[in-house]
Amino acid sequence: LRWKFYDADDYHPLENKKKMAEGIPLNDEDRIPWLCVLHDVLRREDLSKQDAILACSALKKMYRHVLVNGASAIESSQPEQPGGNPALNILFVHLDGPRDIIAGRLVKRRGHFMPPELLKSQFDTLEPPSAPENFITVSLEKSLPEIVLEIESTILQG
Repeated sequence: LRWKFYDADDYHPLENKKKMAEGIPLNDEDRIPWLCVLHDVLRREDLSKQDAILACSALKKMYRHVLVNGASAIESSQPEQPGGNPALNILFVHLDGPRDIIAGRLVKRRGHFMPPELLKSQFDTLEPPSAPENFITVSLEKSLPEIVLEIESTILQG
């Protein structure tokens, strides 16, 4: 697609990386500032008319809401600012698969700060996307070329 690619893991603050490396799951307070930074990255690309792909474990609906709307998604007590930034148009791709397949892939990663032992906490936190969110679900049981083709086809169809 020739789109810019971002890995959300590259944007975790050192404190988050240390916490995960110690086997401690992140909580909302750890994730929200990180998600706001990611929203800003996507907003910057949107403003420059650049399409982008972000690999990110946006596990909860609230996290995806922050990616779309930025900090305003959590500042609900404040009224909408006139002339504020509109929501980003994001297609979420929910890669869905059995825990054993995902665990097998995690074990093969080398040099990553998140140990496979945190996978259970990720599944415990997961809120799969649902309507009216803009998403597709793609099975991890497919081959990598099939997964890529399904995502590309959806994007190209608009």
